[in-house]
Amino acid sequence: MPQITLVFISLSGNTLSFVKRLSLYLADNYDYHVKQINIKDLKHETFPVKEEFVAILPTYLEGGNGVDSGEAEILTTPLGEFIAAHGNAQRCLGIIGSGNKNFNHQYCLTAKQYAKRFGFPLLGDFELRGTPDDISRLAQVIMEASSRHSSNDTQTLPNS
Repeated sequence: MPQITLVFISLSGNTLSFVKRLSLYLADNYDYHVKQINIKDLKHETFPVKEEFVAILPTYLEGGNGVDSGEAEILTTPLGEFIAAHGNAQRCLGIIGSGNKNFNHQYCLTAKQYAKRFGFPLLGDFELRGTPDDISRLAQVIMEASSRHSSNDTQTLPNS
């Protein structure tokens, strides 16, 4: 059974709920085993992730509007530290952001910042706990990202 790892941080339970439902969906519909790493449980520990993974990040920012102010990440920085450690960023297929659309420009801003900081793609987003449509849509995106990564690993260069 193929495996995918989801590395995430959940503070209010919304992201954890999404990850649990996404994991079940991937298992039921794609026959994937999903390994979950909740950074909150690690108490700032880091370790190398040996397999490819997808990061999932909720948005927690200082006040402001995300344009003139309020772009500073708070509470979720341990995920960034984990990704930065041990070369983990090189094994990240991309990031999925979550947030509240009521915050306009700040919606999923930290996920966008991570994508830029680490050089991996923003794979998608969902609001709050996510909907069943978000689950199926993002599961497909994860499968496509995993497939692209796998095909890149197995490609051979033609002889020069």
